[in-house]
Amino acid sequence: MRTRSLPLLALASAGALLLAGCTAGGDAADDGTPSAGGTLTYATGDAEPTCLDPHVGGNYPQALVSTQYLESLVSKDADGTIVPWLADSWQEADDGLSWTFTLRDGVSFTDGTPFDAAAVAANVAHLQDPETLSSTGYLALQKVTGVEAVDARTARFDLSEPDSALLESLTQPWLAMESPEALQRPQDVNCESPVGTGPFVVESWTKQDRVVLSRNDDYSSPPADADHEGPAHLDEVVWRFIPDSAARYAALQAGQVDVIDNVQPDTLVAAEKDDSLNEIDAPRPGAANRIELNSGKAPFDDERVRQAFVTGVDVNDGIDSLFFGTADRSYSPLSSVEPLAWSDESLFDVDPDAAGDLLDEAGWTERDSDGYRTKGGERLSLEFPVSTNQSIPAEQSLFEQIQAGAKQLGIEVVLSPLDLSSWYGALAANDYDLVSAPYTKVGPDVLRILYDTAGITPAPSGYFANLAQLSDPELDQLLTDAAQTSDPDERADLYEQAQRIVLESYTVLPLYDQQNHYLVRSSVTGVRALPPVSAVTLYDASRTD
Repeated sequence: MRTRSLPLLALASAGALLLAGCTAGGDAADDGTPSAGGTLTYATGDAEPTCLDPHVGGNYPQALVSTQYLESLVSKDADGTIVPWLADSWQEADDGLSWTFTLRDGVSFTDGTPFDAAAVAANVAHLQDPETLSSTGYLALQKVTGVEAVDARTARFDLSEPDSALLESLTQPWLAMESPEALQRPQDVNCESPVGTGPFVVESWTKQDRVVLSRNDDYSSPPADADHEGPAHLDEVVWRFIPDSAARYAALQAGQVDVIDNVQPDTLVAAEKDDSLNEIDAPRPGAANRIELNSGKAPFDDERVRQAFVTGVDVNDGIDSLFFGTADRSYSPLSSVEPLAWSDESLFDVDPDAAGDLLDEAGWTERDSDGYRTKGGERLSLEFPVSTNQSIPAEQSLFEQIQAGAKQLGIEVVLSPLDLSSWYGALAANDYDLVSAPYTKVGPDVLRILYDTAGITPAPSGYFANLAQLSDPELDQLLTDAAQTSDPDERADLYEQAQRIVLESYTVLPLYDQQNHYLVRSSVTGVRALPPVSAVTLYDASRTD
């Protein structure tokens, strides 16, 4: 999490102003004493989940809301250190083939079921069951062969091979703990009302409107870096779905909602003049926002065509003009918040003439009546499905600028705005050449999920994460070796080599960090982005009005 000084619109002076009320560490300013009670209304611009159980599928909208009622075995603090949550302590075996967790005592799920080692085993089994249709959690646990309940407070994870990323994976909300009794219900029932150990309980879900969460008065298990102990301060959270960014901001200004996410760059600039609003800037870990080039089929099975596209189209001007300084250009496949992120800016030097030469070498020499390159009578055309639920309007405008730049090279880019379900369908059908697919996983092991050859094989949900369809035995081995070593220097070197291969393959066009900008009314204190995946937690939140 971080705060940022945002420049004013181009007509203003070049000096940057700090958004009123921003505080170091990403928390909203908290000068008052927390008060008990009240209702907080949160308005999200992310897609409404189709299931409130993040084990099913596993996307970021699920992470946002489930952080309020589900908890993980471990968490991360602001320094990136793994800290206790539902597990008090843990120990890796000397051979790396098992991890033993000692669980917090006296914790129960909100349906009264005890949280114990058997519950941990049941949750891992649920995530790994193909019928659960998990993707994010399933992929994170691929090396776990099972969990044994040694005794009520001791759970042992057995592995097929060492996994240096296991603790990072277990911090994620997609692997959070749910009541094993509730998990035995039909999936559609559990999707409506997952049962966790968290500070809030799912009371109701009115589709296309809101989820209502009530305080868990028996709550006793905050993560080690929480600001208080015991139940949450708030009585209730109303989680509203307001997809239109202007309507979301207007509701915040009018006091109809207290927190909004997916804040647009122009809104951030406008909001910095409003003393009643505070910003939390919390980029997501894992992968950077990027465009993946599908190397699994023509025309991007030809590296020359990939390199021509990546180096022939300038994205920097679009990022500068559309994001008003709220997003920095990335040259790494990893987020800037990942300590092991590596980049080589020179790989992305823009040279349209050299790009044109590459396209000529690849045989795309003729032009049709619209100015697009052809080969054998076929136009050089690229399908680019865009998830309107995941790409904010500024990003969609950036894609339109990329489309225009590609046309100058003689490349047609066909942008297809789709809702989330249709977008997933296009990917599953391999009906894409370009795609911007946000993927959040704590730590550099996200590279294994995204670029190992095995990632071309779909998870039980049908989603496959290696959308670049990159298949390189040398890269696979580097990622395997990195995941098996705990030596920090060796691990860093292996991940640097892996990132070099990914970038030099020209299957990835990095753009910027996955943006997480929240605006909070100053009458609400204690809102913070939980470090593992930068999802907001409302446990410490309270009202001062």
